Amino acid sequence: MVRHRSVPRPAVLTPGAATSEFHPVLLDASSRDGLRDLEALAASSAVGAVHDTIEDQLEELIRCADPAVVHTPDSMAAAKGRICGGTPLWQWGTWVFYPWNGRLVHVLAREDFRRVRSDRNRNKINRTQQRALGARRIGVIGLSVGNSAAVTLAMEGVGGSFRLADFDTVGLSNLNRLRAGVGDLGVAKTVLAARQMFEIDPYLDIEVFAGGLTEETIGPFFDGADGTGPLDLVVEECDTMWAKVAAREHARRRAVPVLMDANDRGLLDVERFDAEPDRPLFHGRAGGVSSAEVARMSRAEQLSLLLAVVDEPRLSPAMRAALGEVGRSLSSWPQLASGVMLGGALVADTARRILLGELIPSGRTYVDLDELVPAVDPWRAPDFVPALEEVR
Repeated sequence: MVRHRSVPRPAVLTPGAATSEFHPVLLDASSRDGLRDLEALAASSAVGAVHDTIEDQLEELIRCADPAVVHTPDSMAAAKGRICGGTPLWQWGTWVFYPWNGRLVHVLAREDFRRVRSDRNRNKINRTQQRALGARRIGVIGLSVGNSAAVTLAMEGVGGSFRLADFDTVGLSNLNRLRAGVGDLGVAKTVLAARQMFEIDPYLDIEVFAGGLTEETIGPFFDGADGTGPLDLVVEECDTMWAKVAAREHARRRAVPVLMDANDRGLLDVERFDAEPDRPLFHGRAGGVSSAEVARMSRAEQLSLLLAVVDEPRLSPAMRAALGEVGRSLSSWPQLASGVMLGGALVADTARRILLGELIPSGRTYVDLDELVPAVDPWRAPDFVPALEEVR
């Protein structure tokens, strides 16, 4: 039976849904309650578009089950009949309503949906590994750089449950690196990420901590509330130094690995607290500082600590040049979409391998594209790129 939320009558978008709603409504039209709610929803003004490709999805499911079989129209129809039994196709599977955009989408039932959606992962990730990854719970702290990681994890099927933490909302200046549009301005970053992930897989389990991590919320973030269970891995991408330190303190006490993409020179940081329970935070670069001590630090002291954590001497020339300009000619740290997307890929790939039991050691790796794809003379870049007609 598909878990579903009852649709109120009339089923209208609630005030604030454009910026706050992120849970899809799952409806099983083959059940009495699900059919009742689907009919109420269809009769309301909430649905702006209906997407029903269930027949195409069913054909994909059949081909995934036995790719060697070449079906005729008659054999495909017979295969569909065997799967659906006596249930009309429009009542088979799951109807998913997304309140924030008014879309009503017809998809395969949970197991069939995930089988087809992840079919092209094989054999890089086999079926057994896919099921194991789907049982994992991942926490993502910081949903600017972390958005790319969270969405990539969802796309790849790494994790079936997620906790997302960030206190900020989407601003116009975030659109240089955040996969979002102008219609998302003002939306909480946690809500944006959850929506994007649910639109990839409506069967995910996602909790959001829209106030970010605080002393009151960090425990439930790691351990869960109402018996939801502890985290298996943490991706930390926040800007707040207290949260960086506190997250690692909690992860170390609970033997949870932590990954961080520093978004400069392709720096990926791995801390295997699951294998090394006494490992110093940040590989010892922060000394023995505690989150309580960080909370009492001045802004300048926290900045100094942050620079020690990210290895200031090894920052890119552009980032080092920016250090003295933040707050003067620059409003914040420079970041590019290409670096954020690269970081999301690095985090997702490493998270998958750790969760599948590969012996990825603690440490830091640089995937620096300026070094891997070097310019002939990077210090003599042209001030402008000539037009195509000029080159000819």
